[in-house]
Amino acid sequence: MAPSDSSAQAASGRLTDPSGRSFEYLRLSLTDVCNFRCTYCLPNGYRKAAGRTPDLSPDEIVRAVTAFARLGLWKVRLTGGEPTLRAEFTEIARRVAAVPGIRRVAMTTNGYRLADHAAEWRAAGVSAINVSIDSLDPARFAAITGHDRLDEVLRGVEAARVAGFDPIKLNAVLMRGVNDDELEAIIAFVRDHDLSLRFIEVMRTNDNAPFFQAHHLPGQTVIDALARAGWTRVARAPGAGPAVEFAHSDARGRIGIIAPYAQDFCATCNRLRLSAEGKLHLCLFGDGGLDLRPLLQDDAQIDELVERIVALTARKAPSHRLHDGNSGATPHLASIGG
Repeated sequence: MAPSDSSAQAASGRLTDPSGRSFEYLRLSLTDVCNFRCTYCLPNGYRKAAGRTPDLSPDEIVRAVTAFARLGLWKVRLTGGEPTLRAEFTEIARRVAAVPGIRRVAMTTNGYRLADHAAEWRAAGVSAINVSIDSLDPARFAAITGHDRLDEVLRGVEAARVAGFDPIKLNAVLMRGVNDDELEAIIAFVRDHDLSLRFIEVMRTNDNAPFFQAHHLPGQTVIDALARAGWTRVARAPGAGPAVEFAHSDARGRIGIIAPYAQDFCATCNRLRLSAEGKLHLCLFGDGGLDLRPLLQDDAQIDELVERIVALTARKAPSHRLHDGNSGATPHLASIGG
């Protein structure tokens, strides 16, 4: 992109890429650390990479969010790893929610602290929440995550409801031979609860190729099952993530499918990612992050940072290369926030 084009886009308050996609959603990783050992992500637990730089400070985070907000991004999701492992989580949430132009702050969590802190985080300005629950069977949940905490996490979901989070979404990674036999039970759970549950296809990363080969199940499997049961697709809400959602006249909740291997999955991409180290990731499965940290050191750098984001977004590829067996530089989903 020519400098004049970059300046014009920065001045317009609207960020687009060469494919004509507009961006309104920032996934902000607060840490790559996670205390769970999920089989599809960190089966051996978290291991700090050699030479890894410290996580962004709250001041650096606010400067980054300010720049993205100037470009029209109005939704921020706080993610990880497990974002609530950051000691400053509540402070960060409060400061991000106060950035001019930010209209919604969401979070994704494994839920292990949710029952005790839901009200605190809601008061800090987080309004939407995603909780990872890959099984409704306690023993299986423990086998998948390495923690026997299903009851605790479900108490957290109820605490989030009481605190006023809206929407509340549950994330379940769909795995052949692991939890695919729970499909009917999970659908029944959603019928009775006012929340959204999204099935996520297992995605191949650099660390999980054998697991992917053994357990990948296409999202179309769920779509076909929902169609047979009378569920119908609903319109995509502004600023929504990649899930395709379905509703049923007899159900209180909704079911979504995140199927990155589906045709044209990338056509509606509306999100960018910033790692905990300050690297801009144009795609979850791109070739690596683009370092913004040198421009996060002083408030006076904001204009330069905005133009840098515009210029880098012009490099965004039309789609990922998962169908070619290429997951880019992503070692595991916790590394840049899934």
